[in-house]
Amino acid sequence: MLAWSGAVLALTPEDALAFAEGDTSDRIEVMGRLAASGDERAEALIRAMAREAVKVRGEQVLIVEGDAAIDAVTGEAVTADGASSVMINNRFRGAVQRTLAGMDLLGDDVRRQREAALRLRANLFNSPDDSQLALIDNALSPPYASQLDSRARRTLEDARAALWLTSSDPAQRLAAAEALADVGQTIVRSMLARQLEAETDPAVKAAIAQSLATVDRALMRSNIAGQMFTGISLGSILLLAALGLAITYGLMGVINMAHGELIMIGAYATYVVQGLFRQYLPGAFEWYLLAALPVAFLTSALVGAVMERGVIRWLYGRPLETLLATWGLSLILMQGVRSLFGAQNVAVENPSWMSGGVVVMGNLTLPWNRIIIIGFAMVVLLAVALLISRTRLGLFVRGVTQNRPIASCMGVNTVRIDTYAFALGSGIAGLAGVALSQVGNVGPDLGQGYIIDSFMVVVLGGVGQLAGTVYAALGLGLLNKFIEGWAGAVLAKIAVLVFIIVFIQKRPQGIFALKGRQA
Repeated sequence: MLAWSGAVLALTPEDALAFAEGDTSDRIEVMGRLAASGDERAEALIRAMAREAVKVRGEQVLIVEGDAAIDAVTGEAVTADGASSVMINNRFRGAVQRTLAGMDLLGDDVRRQREAALRLRANLFNSPDDSQLALIDNALSPPYASQLDSRARRTLEDARAALWLTSSDPAQRLAAAEALADVGQTIVRSMLARQLEAETDPAVKAAIAQSLATVDRALMRSNIAGQMFTGISLGSILLLAALGLAITYGLMGVINMAHGELIMIGAYATYVVQGLFRQYLPGAFEWYLLAALPVAFLTSALVGAVMERGVIRWLYGRPLETLLATWGLSLILMQGVRSLFGAQNVAVENPSWMSGGVVVMGNLTLPWNRIIIIGFAMVVLLAVALLISRTRLGLFVRGVTQNRPIASCMGVNTVRIDTYAFALGSGIAGLAGVALSQVGNVGPDLGQGYIIDSFMVVVLGGVGQLAGTVYAALGLGLLNKFIEGWAGAVLAKIAVLVFIIVFIQKRPQGIFALKGRQA
C-alpha cells in the first residue's frame, strides 16, 4: 500500500465506485491502488471517506460537505439530491486511517508528516498493534527515510520501540528500552513498568529498570516545570486583577470593594463584542478579542468615573466609608448585570490562535491562552509603569497622592486628576476581565473570586508600589500552586492566608515599604 508505484493514474468512475461500494477486501485493494497513484482527486476521495463525507447516486460518487457537493471524479459542483451514504465498517475504517497515515508520512508536507507520526505513536502507546510495524519500517527505510522530517522520524522510532518492547527478540526489547528512556510520558512509564515485571532476560531487565529511572526523573522535572508555569499563570491573572487596585487603593487610599465587579464588566464587554462580531463580522470573528480590549477598558473606565463622581469623591480620607459605599455599589452592579444578561453564566469562546498548546518536555503541554495572558499581563504592567512614571498624567497623579494641597497650589486640577486616576484603575480592571473571560466562566459573580486576592496582593507588595504588586502576585501564584500540588486546593489557600497574616505582622508596610519623605 505504501510502495508508491510511480505511475500517475487518474481517478476513474469505476475505481471511485469500487472504492465506495462492494466487498470490504475489494474496497481496501482499490484504495491501495488509489493511494499509490498520487492522484490529487484520489487523495481527496480517501480523505473524504475518513470524514464520512462520501455519498453515492447511481454510478456517481459524490463528496458532500454541508450543503455543497462535488463529483469525486471530475470535481464539478453538483447537487446531492437522491444520494445515499456509503457503508463503513470497523475494518474498512481502520484501513482508511492506516492509508492516510502512510500518505501523510510519505508526502512532502512536513506538518502532515509530523501530525501523522504523532497520531500513530499515540495509538500504539495506548494500544500496541503489530500490524502497524510494516508501515513504520517502510517509512523508516530507504528511499522514504530521506524524505521524512527529522522530528517525524524520531516520533516513528518511538512508536516502533513501543512495538519492540513486547517482541520475542531480546535485542529488540533492549533497543526499545533504550529508545523509550528519552520519552518522558506517564504512559511510557506504565509500559516500562509492565514489561519490567514480565521480563526474564537479565540484561533487558536491567536496561528497562535504568530507562524507568530516567523516565521518572523526566516526569519529576516536567511536573515541577508544570507547577511553575501554572503558578506564573495564576500570578499573571492576580497581577492583572490587582494592578487597577494598586492605583485606586495604593495611590488614592480608596478601599474599592466594587473592583471585582469592574473586572466582571470587562468580561461582559468581551461577551458583547463577541456577539457583535458573530452577527455582523463573521469573517473577522477570530480577531474579536483585539477589538474587545479597548471596549472593555473604556466601559470599565466609564463606570469607574461615574462611581468616583457620584459617590467616592465625597469620601476621600475616610477609608471605612469608602469600603461600605463601594460594597453597596458592587451589589448594584451585580444585580444590574443579572437584569441585563441573566443570572446564568455566558459563553465566551477562545479564538483559534489561543486554542491548543505547545508540547515541551514530553509530558508537559503549555496552553496558548495561558501563555498569551502571561505576555498580556507583562505588556499591561509595562504600560502602567510608563504611564505613572513618564507621562504628565502620571506626574499629576503622584503629586496629588503625595501632597494634595501643594499640588493644588501649583495649579493642578486635583478633582479632575482624582477622576482620571480612578477611571484608569477601573479600566485596567476591565482589561483583567478580558483575560479572565478566556480561562474561566463569565457570570455575575466573576469578580467575587478575585477581590480578596487582589487586596492581598496589593497589601503584601506594599501600598502604592507597582514593583511590590508584581513580586506579590507572582509569589502568591507560585506558592499557592506548589502547596496545592502537595496538600490540595483548600489547604493551599489556608496556608497562603496564614503566610500573609504572619508576614504582615512582621512587616506591616509590605515587601516594599515607603521610606523617607514619601512615608
